[in-house]
Amino acid sequence: FTGDFHAITAAHNLLAAAIDNRLHFRDLYLNLDPTKVAWKRVLDVNDRALRHIVVGLGGSSQGVPRESGFDITAASEVVAILCLASSPADLRSRLDRILVGYSPKGEPVLASEIGVTGSLAAILNEALLPNLVQTTDSTPAFVHGGPFANIAHGCNSVLATRMALAMSDYAVTEAGFAFDLGGEKFFDLKCRSAGLNPAAIVLVATIRALKMHGGVELSRTKEPDPGAVERGLENLAAHLDSAAHFNKPTVVAINRFTSDTLDEFKIVHDYCASRGIPCATADVFSAGAQGAIDLAEKV
Repeated sequence: FTGDFHAITAAHNLLAAAIDNRLHFRDLYLNLDPTKVAWKRVLDVNDRALRHIVVGLGGSSQGVPRESGFDITAASEVVAILCLASSPADLRSRLDRILVGYSPKGEPVLASEIGVTGSLAAILNEALLPNLVQTTDSTPAFVHGGPFANIAHGCNSVLATRMALAMSDYAVTEAGFAFDLGGEKFFDLKCRSAGLNPAAIVLVATIRALKMHGGVELSRTKEPDPGAVERGLENLAAHLDSAAHFNKPTVVAINRFTSDTLDEFKIVHDYCASRGIPCATADVFSAGAQGAIDLAEKV
């Protein structure tokens, strides 16, 4: 909603266009094998028909025919770069180091050799700035970036996190795709790169997800099933074990749904208590900030 992804899409595709332009004019200074170009194009639509395409068709004036494709914008390396960059200069340096393909001998070819990373940085100049918004309870929040955790690190930007730390007593940030992917990448990549040292971990769980891990079909997760919740604790245990490797105080937050029952909550609370881990039920969907006071106090 801020236009950041539009800028990222434009910057990414400018590099793709410049690569094909250099190939078309057979630039003698660019030793890039057309069959080994690794840089595809992106758009912010999950268009299955464009995942694998052939570009450069239409005759000798239309470029070099080769296989390529489109990824979704959130999977662009530019998103990950934007979110890890600590300054405009760092952004430019990271853009320069993008691997765009290989030479006929298998040597890496970087974006700096294409000669347009300055233009990419200019397009991203405004997108690099974190976006300050507010929740329905008028709580300030930075919404900035969003690289996929399955191909990148799955966290918001370093700049947004640093600004939140500078402007408040407490800063809460999300690492998506569960702890074994987003959480570990948050510590191993973002925190290590930016010099961040979190004070605590909040592991979010839901009764419905635990039921699914306990063998219940999605269509039946609204039905009370304490047995399935108990079986699903094996998954919660695995995430808690992963979190324990980072030696940070951990709190389990149960994100409440209207179909959840007190018996099901008790199973999770009792399990966490048996491991000495604080647990709180958060009802922020229906009660807003008031529904998270117990969780906030435990954190």
